[in-house]
Amino acid sequence: MKTFWVLISLFCAALFSVAAQDGYVIKPGDEDETIRFKFVNNLIIVPVEVNGKELSFILDTGVSVPILFNITDKDSLSMGSFEEIELKGLGEGEPIRAIRSRHNRFKLKNIYNNDQEFYMLLNREINFSPRLGITVHGIIGYDLLKNFIVEINYRKKKLKFNNPEAYRYRKCGACETYRLDLIGNKPFLNASVALGGNEDLPVYLLLDSGSTDAVWLFEDDDEGIHVPELYFEDYMGKGLSGNIYGKRSRLEKFSIGKFMLKDAKVAFPDSVSTKHITFRGNRDGSLGSEILKRFDIVIDYPYERITLRKNGNFNDPFKYNMSGIELQHNGVRIVKELEKRAAAGVTVDDGDDSNSAGVTFTLGDSYSISLEPALEIAEIREGSPAMQVGLKKGDVILSVNGRPAHRYNIQQLSEIINEKAGKKIKLLIDRNGTELKFAFELVKVL
Repeated sequence: MKTFWVLISLFCAALFSVAAQDGYVIKPGDEDETIRFKFVNNLIIVPVEVNGKELSFILDTGVSVPILFNITDKDSLSMGSFEEIELKGLGEGEPIRAIRSRHNRFKLKNIYNNDQEFYMLLNREINFSPRLGITVHGIIGYDLLKNFIVEINYRKKKLKFNNPEAYRYRKCGACETYRLDLIGNKPFLNASVALGGNEDLPVYLLLDSGSTDAVWLFEDDDEGIHVPELYFEDYMGKGLSGNIYGKRSRLEKFSIGKFMLKDAKVAFPDSVSTKHITFRGNRDGSLGSEILKRFDIVIDYPYERITLRKNGNFNDPFKYNMSGIELQHNGVRIVKELEKRAAAGVTVDDGDDSNSAGVTFTLGDSYSISLEPALEIAEIREGSPAMQVGLKKGDVILSVNGRPAHRYNIQQLSEIINEKAGKKIKLLIDRNGTELKFAFELVKVL
């Protein structure tokens, strides 16, 4: 067996002095545990200890066993027993090599599993952190959720894990509870869409908190699921097997029970990107976080149901990328900035007035040098305002409307360059060491 780029050690029996149990449990004596999360680009990111090492995971209801990636030498992650395998996922590429490891300890505050299996990807190029602007080491889903009734509060950024035997549903006239089918360790629910003149077309969707989109649908003429006349081709994201491309459009309406949303975004991934999907349970597509974040949610895997209640995000508009630019971090760049400081020379005043006597400083100019993340154009949509003025993939953004780009994180900068139709955007970029200026106007898509 070759030596891998992560420290691999077989645990001694002392590490598992607590008897392994079936999945995650809450510390004896507690009935619930609350975990705070970060919400970045419509994704829930939680801290998880893996064999004593704290890492960051995306909570992804579309995944069964945890998957790790972006593990570097400095992480020094230990493992239980392991073997090499292949994994298939969304994307245009081929299956990828991974390590399958058993008998690991995962812990979130007072929630733990002493016998967790996980997969670790061996391809270092698979890394979602540059697109998010923060470090992420993996995705986790069914294994963490299956033993609990989990409350998700997107506005307060809190997850509350409850012991099903002790949990009591609160009376809530504004709440609706629906069936949640667990098929192949993945949750599915019924919804309906209106598109292309088809009113209330029933669809069976994967509940996918790991998708940043609103709705994905798979084209199926037999079921009346087809791309509307108005659409555009676009990059849709990154999957385990590579980039995902397809068509984007809008639904006339999207409904779950009594809850209805108009003009929701919808994406139709191409057949190349979805070739590795196993279509279980007559799946028609996915329901992503662009819609899920509009509710307070109770996910109840033990009793296979989901409860929804509108939150303050419910009526937020569904906005498409109006610039055509997708950003990512790619290394660092040197930033030189003008600052003010006291000059070396001073003047001493020995006057009789004790209130005025003292030292007078003369201000002079100086510069500070720092290393800042380089914000790079990762993808650019064909025919978009940004492409029409000559911007290219790989351009590094130095400033936006006269303000240095490093003053913003990826999410803030993405919001600025996609804020509202008609807004003028001026970019200073670095292209292979040459500074160039570009200007364009944001245009509403569809």
